[in-house]
Amino acid sequence: MTTVNVLEAKTHFSKLLARAEQGEEIIVARAGKPVVRLVPVEELPPREFGFGWPGFTGEISDSFFFDPLPPEELALWLGEVEREDDPLTWSMDPLP
Repeated sequence: MTTVNVLEAKTHFSKLLARAEQGEEIIVARAGKPVVRLVPVEELPPREFGFGWPGFTGEISDSFFFDPLPPEELALWLGEVEREDDPLTWSMDPLP
């Protein structure tokens, strides 16, 4: 690990970047106090796009879209039932 001051970092920035790319950790200090760390960016694996739940194969059966909703869920969607734990439901009643 190498520590350099701000002036030295400004003067030799390209060289410091090259050293960081090679895996060296460079600390830039202002008035002797560490301010930033130059480190190489780690390569991230490519993202897999999809719906994001484990085991999803990319296929959804027709029944997922076309089967009727269970009555309890349909009533919630239609606003016919209020859940006590619904964070979007609030009351105008004053606090006790």
